[in-house]
Amino acid sequence: MREKVVERFLKYVTFDTTANPQSANCPSTEGQRVFANYLVEELKGLGLSDANVDENSYVMATLKGNTEGIETIGFISHLDTAPDVTGKDVKPKIVENYDGKDIVLNEKLNIITKVSDYPELVKLVGHDLIVTDGTTLLGADDKAGVAEIVTAVEYLVNHPEVKHGDIKIGFTPDEEIGRGANLFNVEKFGAKYAYTIDGGIEGELQYENFNAAGATITIQGRNVHPGASKNKMVNALHIAAEISEQFPANERPETTEGYEGFYHLNDINGNVEKATMVYIIRDHDKKKFESRKAYMQETINKLNEKYNGRITLDLKDQYFNMKEKVEPVKFVVDIAEEAMNEVGIKPLILPIRGGTDGSRLSFMGLPCPNIFTGGAYFHSKNECISTTSMEKCSKLIVKIAEKYTQR
Repeated sequence: MREKVVERFLKYVTFDTTANPQSANCPSTEGQRVFANYLVEELKGLGLSDANVDENSYVMATLKGNTEGIETIGFISHLDTAPDVTGKDVKPKIVENYDGKDIVLNEKLNIITKVSDYPELVKLVGHDLIVTDGTTLLGADDKAGVAEIVTAVEYLVNHPEVKHGDIKIGFTPDEEIGRGANLFNVEKFGAKYAYTIDGGIEGELQYENFNAAGATITIQGRNVHPGASKNKMVNALHIAAEISEQFPANERPETTEGYEGFYHLNDINGNVEKATMVYIIRDHDKKKFESRKAYMQETINKLNEKYNGRITLDLKDQYFNMKEKVEPVKFVVDIAEEAMNEVGIKPLILPIRGGTDGSRLSFMGLPCPNIFTGGAYFHSKNECISTTSMEKCSKLIVKIAEKYTQR
């Protein structure tokens, strides 16, 4: 199974599926459509005759069950990769039997994954690691999830002695730019419960995520020649700096962990005349989340009094904590945890400091915990993934499907 999942993954990363947040199309990039069409043909080749892709590049398929009366479950991953770093012309390489030392990704460009910067690497000593050449993303988020699901499906097709019910497969576009669940047809998908394969290191099992909101702050200044600007110029950049100082330094992503929420200034652009700031607001606790949004609104209102209404705030909810929808059917998490123990994986039940398609889908009627892929350092050129963990994930998917026959 390891050979199969690695072979698939190395093929999948050749598709450039970088999402584009500036595009209003779905999918936001043509490469996702190409990849979706490829996957449909691959699934049909495995015998999933209903494999299909819609006009928005949502891929769905069914592996028919071989046991009657079993609840239909699903496994979901996403086609796109993050726009933070390009996913074009990925040049993966395998570091065999990793020795725990710094990994030279690109000697010519002096790009190195240093253990001092990424201390979690010591947990992967002895593993074969897939890395990049340091100039692109690897794409394990989430092409590893896609490869692991398809490989598990292939195993079940070839091993009819493993009992399972109907299994639904779903691959979504544009998850990395927050749109993965936007046009997902839950009714068409047809599963009662599902799992996203979109987590990080081996063992991650998650059914809590952030409540999330996005805020765009627009500041209208007044530009005047600096030599004649006294009592006339209003510098939008200075107002932006003042706004930033209103949010505590100990409530930023780089100073928080676990269940701690934050305000994150994700982007700032502008000049004296006009400036724009983009924030994301995150918190696991719903009351704290609402308080954070209220604080931002009050802050802008107060500064608007000072600057005569020159600041506008567009604040919108993005997704909510799936725990609210998953906890009433917590057995879906328990089954995954039991399956992990049975295939030799130590469960790491942790809150997601982010979101997945599963958080949105849970509120759309499809309870959807999240499971590891085996990758690390997503959204960066230092991204890597363990081939051992990839194999274990595929085995875990098989085991979860089998365990539903025991309910």
